[in-house]
Order: sequence, then structure tokens, then C-alpha cells
Amino acid sequence: MAKSPDRLANYNAKRDFETTAEPRGQIGSGAGQGFVVQKHDATRLHYDFRLEWEGVLLSWAVTKGPSPDPSEKRLAVRTEDHPLDYGGFEGTIPKGQYGGGTVMLWDRGTWMPQGDVAKGLKDGKLKFTLQGQQMQGGWTLVRMRGQEKRENWLLIKERDDYARDVPDGLTKGTARSITTGRTMAEIAKDAPAKDVADPQPKRKGKNPSFVKPQLATLVSDAPEGEDWMHETKFDGYRCLVSLGKGGARLYTRSGKDWTDKFNGLGHAFDPLPCDRALLDGEVMAAKINGSAFSSLQKALKEGHPLVFYAFDLLSLDGDDFRSDAQKDRRARLAKLLSGVPAGGPLRLSEHVVGHGPEVFDRACKAGAEGIISKRIDAPYSGRRSKSWLKVKCTRRQEFVIIGYSPSDKKGRAFASLLLGSHEGVSCAIKAVSARGFPKR
Repeated sequence: MAKSPDRLANYNAKRDFETTAEPRGQIGSGAGQGFVVQKHDATRLHYDFRLEWEGVLLSWAVTKGPSPDPSEKRLAVRTEDHPLDYGGFEGTIPKGQYGGGTVMLWDRGTWMPQGDVAKGLKDGKLKFTLQGQQMQGGWTLVRMRGQEKRENWLLIKERDDYARDVPDGLTKGTARSITTGRTMAEIAKDAPAKDVADPQPKRKGKNPSFVKPQLATLVSDAPEGEDWMHETKFDGYRCLVSLGKGGARLYTRSGKDWTDKFNGLGHAFDPLPCDRALLDGEVMAAKINGSAFSSLQKALKEGHPLVFYAFDLLSLDGDDFRSDAQKDRRARLAKLLSGVPAGGPLRLSEHVVGHGPEVFDRACKAGAEGIISKRIDAPYSGRRSKSWLKVKCTRRQEFVIIGYSPSDKKGRAFASLLLGSHEGVSCAIKAVSARGFPKR
């Protein structure tokens, strides 16, 4: 579909905003992680599927509605981009207006693309994970070949824990609005809204308190033997997640509450079947372009999707596991996350038992920062110890120090260095943050 320089010009041209209550189109801003589905009884009953991206809602009209059956390929006709405000619209579009009929808010939540969205739209294949009240797990949009004037796609459910061999399992029965509790008939009559139960999990009990995280000791060589397990060393933000009746609270390794800063992960923990839990892990950018840490900083600044890699479970529903062996905590964590969809914002970190030097060698060849090795029989100490070891891949290059900027933080001599490197007859200059330099 050809796009106007003003991506909402087509949307605005089709509507008379003196007549319809639909929102006027203007490019918005936001984290870009929302999706909404509106049941729309116009000339034909269909479901409008919309994904937030670059300040608009990418839109498809799914003629028979989404299906949880992976063998069902539902026709999804690409329509004009809609404004972000349209994600909250419910009501009746007057007859004679474009799309005249009743509109219900049928589903909404967050989405995470699997790959580059622009490339997926261009190539005709867009894969993503949804966390909504109706639609969950992995889905794919595939553009059909042909010369039709309209842009036809197919909406297909991926086979995962949320798939069901029931073609109309999501759309059969009498649907009610997720925000007003009304049926289509009640919306058409402009009946008053009803009380709607909170879709978020109702967890019981006080959120577990923050505890000091276990830290790893730097060594030069990976340990050998079957009494060690090895994981990739992440280069993101260490994070402890506390789940309870207060929702999900996310803490840095020093105990700062960064729930708001990591707000893109707010609903990532909803699928976990527990009332209370304390998880240890790392926050990363969903899409890595360049270094992992710079990608994370850009994602936080620009509102791009985040992921949380869980690697330890410290407590669950009142039971404290910190004195248990690493292998037992890991087994409980794997069980807790067993129903979480693959490729979503919450993921279980991978590990290998034994073969430390081989795992380290493969990690370095793959471009990783290094590995973390953990004794499988050790408890969680909440301090730096030798039961957790970190082995870094060494990368050497000569630089010339050109200058520095002073640091306002206690214990650091400088905030960043300005470095130069000889590259043939030219000189490349690079600013390097002091992050990672040891404190004095």
C-alpha cells in the first residue's frame, strides 16, 4: 500500500469529523508496543486488527476474525493507517460515513515484533508475539501474491501453548467490550457502560522485599567439571523482579525502583501462575544493533521493546529458596516459566552443565561478552563470591588518549574518555564511557 507523506492523510480524507465521533488523525508518539482489535459491524462484520508503530496504528480488516487454530489462515485486508487515539474508540459510526456501523473494543494489549518491522512490511512477512486478553502468543501476517487493488494478507496463529484446534475459538459466543462490558447491540443503543473486571492477574500477598543480588568474581579461565553450569554473560541491566498484589516491581542491582523506566515490561510477568515471587535476571533490548548495552540505552530512550532474561528464582509464594542449591532453584524457575510463550518479553536464559572451556570458546567466537559460571550445588549468597564466576572474552586494540571529561560520581576519576585509533593513514576518534572501569 502506497503511503502518503502524511501517513494519516488518507484516514482524514475519508471522514467528516463534524459528523463522526472518530478521532481526527494526527501522528502520535509512544512506546510503540500496543495493539488493539475492534469488532466492527459495518457492511460486513469483521475485526480490525491494529499494531502501534511509528506513531500510527497499522491496520488490517480480518474478515472472519482471528483464529487460535494454526491451520486456519484468516484473510486480513490492509487498510489505511489509523491514529493512536483510535485505539480507544468504541461507539457507532453514522450511516453514510466511511465504515458506518457499530465498533466494539474487543481486545488490546502489547505486541513484540520478531525482527525488523519495516523490512517485514516490505517483504510481506511480519512475525510477532501478542499479550492481550483474547489474542496471545506467536502470530504471523503474510502478504498474499497477486495484483489486486487491495493489499491482502493472511493472519496465522503459530503453534505454541496458546494455540487451539478450534477455528472460531476466539470469536464464537456473545462478545462483550473489554472496557465497557457491553454487547454490540448495547453499544448500538448507546447503553451505559458496565463494571468490567480488571484483566490483570489478582495476585495475593505483599510483594517480596528487595534483596542484595549475588555477584560474580572475575577469573581468567572457565572452570571445568560437571559441578558447574554456564550461561552467556548479558550486557544489559541487572534486575530483580518482585511480584505480588502490588503488581510487578523492577529493581536495579543497587535497589533502585526502576519499574517506570522499564514500563515496557510491566505486563511481561502476567502469565506466571503465582501470587508472589522474586526473580533475578537481566533487562535487554529486544533488538540488538551494535553493542547490546548501547542498544538497551537507545531502547529505553526511544521506547523500543525490552526483554527480561530470567536466570534465578529466589522465592515463590512465601517459600524462600536462597539456601537451596543452584540446580534446584533453576529447576523451579524453569517450571514457573514453562507456559510463557517463546519469543515474548519474558524469557528463560539458556545454560549448559559442564564443558566450561568449550562453552566459553563458543561464546567468544559468537561475539558474546563472556560467560557466567555457577556452581550447581551452591546457595544464593547475595554478595560477590566464587560460587559465581565471570569469564570475559578479551578483545585488544591500541588507542591514543586524547582527552577526558570529569565525573561527578564519587570514586570515579572521569566520566568518559576521548580515544583515537590509527586506521591506515586516517585517525578514528571515539568517545568511551567510564562504565565498566573499576572504581578507585
